[in-house]
Amino acid sequence: MEYAAAAYLDMNWHTLTEPKLEDATAFEKASLAKIGLIPEIVSRYRSPYFQHIFGPGGGYSAGYYSYLWSEVLDADAFEAFREKGIFDKATATSFRKNILEKGGTAEAMSLYKAFRGREPSVQPLLVRRGLVPAAAPAPGGTR
Repeated sequence: MEYAAAAYLDMNWHTLTEPKLEDATAFEKASLAKIGLIPEIVSRYRSPYFQHIFGPGGGYSAGYYSYLWSEVLDADAFEAFREKGIFDKATATSFRKNILEKGGTAEAMSLYKAFRGREPSVQPLLVRRGLVPAAAPAPGGTR
């Protein structure tokens, strides 16, 4: 939840449509209240020192959510191995040829879809975090 709250706060700062003087603490409090962040979850970063979004070189500039997106990709890609068997050679070869070998030579979503046969799903990340129950394994797969 810390990542999600930080990403939401980052987006709120970087989607202001007009320059205006804001009390950073009040802005942050209002931003996090919109998502219902409970007081027991302490924000990792506070606006006055959130170097990831305001640091030298521009920081993430409304891109802090990329940490969450990378977790979605990781969980969904690993799910391909779980579905076919963790040591399935065809899955490993597809991952190597379509993701690792290609690097930045094509649009990232095209590379991922070539590996997975579809766009990534958030479901495996939700399962990993215990937010939804795992589905039954595919035949031949492992869980």
